[in-house]
Parts: sequence; C-alpha cells; structure tokens
Amino acid sequence: MYKPPFSIGSKIIHLIAEISALIERHAMRMEQSDKLFLRKINRIKTIQGSLAIEGNTLSENLITDILDGKTVVAPLREIQEVKNAIKVYDVFQTLNPYDVTDLLKAHKLMMESLIDRAGQFRTGGVGVFAGERPIHIAPPADKVPYLINDLFEWLQKSDDHLLIKSCVFHYEFEFIHPFIDGNGRLGRLWQSLILSQLHPLFEHLPVENMVFKNQQQYYDAINKSSEATDCCFFIEFMLEEILVTLQEKQNESPIDTVNDTVNDTVKLIIDNPKITFDELAFRLKKSRRTISRIIKKLQEEGKIIRKGSDKNGVWEILQ
Repeated sequence: MYKPPFSIGSKIIHLIAEISALIERHAMRMEQSDKLFLRKINRIKTIQGSLAIEGNTLSENLITDILDGKTVVAPLREIQEVKNAIKVYDVFQTLNPYDVTDLLKAHKLMMESLIDRAGQFRTGGVGVFAGERPIHIAPPADKVPYLINDLFEWLQKSDDHLLIKSCVFHYEFEFIHPFIDGNGRLGRLWQSLILSQLHPLFEHLPVENMVFKNQQQYYDAINKSSEATDCCFFIEFMLEEILVTLQEKQNESPIDTVNDTVNDTVKLIIDNPKITFDELAFRLKKSRRTISRIIKKLQEEGKIIRKGSDKNGVWEILQ
C-alpha cells in the first residue's frame, strides 16, 4: 500500500492533543445552537472564503442573495461559481470522503458550466505558476487515476489519526492536481469532509475559512513541504489553524457577543428601517429567534418602535 511521505514530530502530537481536548468543549456549546441556522450561515461564509481564494469578488451579502434566489448584478462566471458551490454544500452530508466516485461527483457540481471536463480527470499537463516562474509541475495526466486511487486506498486503510489523514490528503491532492481546474477549492472541501468524520462540528468550522485568513502561509506550507518531500510542515500549519479556530470560538464572550449584536441591530435598522427579521438574522449571522429576543428587548427599553404592519411597516429609532 502506498504511504504518503510525512513525519510526525512532537509538535504535531501536541497539537492533536490540544485540538482533541477543545473539540468536545466546543461541541457542547454547538448543541445549544440552532444547527440548521448555523449550517446555512456557515455555508455562506465557507463559499465566500473558498471562492475568494480563487479570485471571486462576491461578498457574503451577495452570496446570501443568490442563495435566496434574488437577482444579483455581478460577473456571470462569479455568479456561476457561487451557484455551483451552493449545490456542492447542499449534498455535503451525503458525500463519502473515501469514495473516488463521490470526488468526481463533487467536482462536476463545483465546476459545471465553468470548464469542459467537469467531473473528469485532466488529460493534459498542469502546473502552478508565480508569474512565469513554475512553483509546481503536477505529475503527468496518465498517472493521475493511479495516484488518486493509491491516495484513496491509503485514506481508507491507514490507522493514522483523522486529523493527520485529513491534512495529508489535502496536501497530496494538491500535489497530484488531478483536474484541469478547481483543485484548490475541492481539496479544501475534501479535508472538511474528512474532518466531519471525526466530529460533525467541522461542518461548522470549515477548512476554507481557515485558509482564507492565511492564504500566503498556506501556500508557503505547501511549498516548504514539497521542497522537503515531507508534508509535516503542511500538517503543522493546518493543525495550528484548526486549533486557533477552536480557541477563538471557545474564548468568545457571550456578554460581548450580545452587546455587539444589539448595537449592530440598531445600525442596520438605521440604515434600512424596512429591514425584516430574516434579513437581520442573515446580516448578523444569528438565528431568527435571537433577533426576535433582541428586538423585543429594544422595544421594552423604549429604543425602537414598529410603525405599520409586520409585512409593510418600518422601524423607528427613538433614542
């Protein structure tokens, strides 16, 4: 059985231990949240983050509008990229991370109407370039099916920790570059899918968002691993990003979060007195129930009133 070249040092072992301890703590907090709402909100953030890495300029608000079926004025290719990504995340929970067929299915959905061979391995050479300088020349096209099958066999049979396996798969996938286009977004999606087998919370803490925050370090870790023929550097980078993300979520102050949400609610009402509960929820990344409690609190404190009907009325700020 093929084994990807990677080593596990004390730093990686320490990161796995810290992440494992935080997973359960964060999972308990997630149980108290509106899961359906979080899934939709995080899908929007994930799509925006992953596509932005590839040069898509659409904001979270525009992606929300596309998700809601509204008309959006933007470059047609960027709109198509968002629509495709929505389709992929709609089937996220049905995809089997150990099945090559599902990988091809996800690529077809992700790249439909964007490239000619969506859902099919490339038939020509590809590389990653910085200007005219080649950073990485991928293996020949005729080797791709065999390399991918070897990688999936290792993923299925290896007894390494899923945190390790998800990082190694991600790196190896980018090294093979099996498709003519869409390799970056699909590699990040697949690591999230593998991590979701470790714990469902990773559906709400997608890899795409972590990478979007630190794009240059992400590429540096890939390059350093390639130069060393050891993806330990990429493993360390990704585990550090996962740990930091979990720590940030763990350290969020409920009081600060509530105060910020109240202030942001007032600002949005000032900007748009006709704004609805659902619009407030999406803009603030909160559940409709949370927004209802905040509006009720503001009304009881005499800070806002509603004039007119729920459907056609407007909000008025009193102080």
